[in-house]
Amino acid sequence: MDNTLFDLVGAQMAACRAVSRSLGVMEDDRLFEYFLRPVRGFESHENILDFMLDRGIPVSGLYDTARRMYEQEKIRAITPYPGVVDTLNMIRNLGLPMGIITDAHSRDAVMRLQKTELLPYFCCMVTYDMVRVKKPAPEPFIVALDMLRTTTDEVLLVGDSPRRDIEPAKKLGFRTVYARYGDRFSDDRSSVQADYTLNTMAELPEILSGLLE
Repeated sequence: MDNTLFDLVGAQMAACRAVSRSLGVMEDDRLFEYFLRPVRGFESHENILDFMLDRGIPVSGLYDTARRMYEQEKIRAITPYPGVVDTLNMIRNLGLPMGIITDAHSRDAVMRLQKTELLPYFCCMVTYDMVRVKKPAPEPFIVALDMLRTTTDEVLLVGDSPRRDIEPAKKLGFRTVYARYGDRFSDDRSSVQADYTLNTMAELPEILSGLLE
């Protein structure tokens, strides 16, 4: 979902800039760098708290305002990548069911899919609060298979992370597509190669057509 259907990283960066400027700190990407640390987690609001404490910014009142602004600006900045809507329409018209596997919580996932108007395309969704483990653990992928009532040899998985999407899916026997256009983290690498690679989502129909033939 995130960074495969839409640019969550770009939306987070925009939200961080808005929050930073509201706090009077004119360092464009310094707040976002806090979200990249392994300390708190990629979506934890405590990254904002650490940023404020490190700069001596009063927390009382301002922290709650800052984290609300962060969520509002992040959602506002999320839009589907070019080609996503047309591709999902094509897949739906073929009668192929589509599901989501995400490390986001259900509430956040639904909000993002509603904002992008993509929620109706998907018949099922596996989120962190459902399985209590994150990718690359195999459990989210196995639960998705159960929801889709299918087997690994009938599934095509599309993901932007070689380590968290492609490698675990390949181990389970999925066919895989690497969404290179959404991969923003050069250190998130794996030696496992996907079966196919996308430079844009608009290339996916050609891959599907070949498989269906």
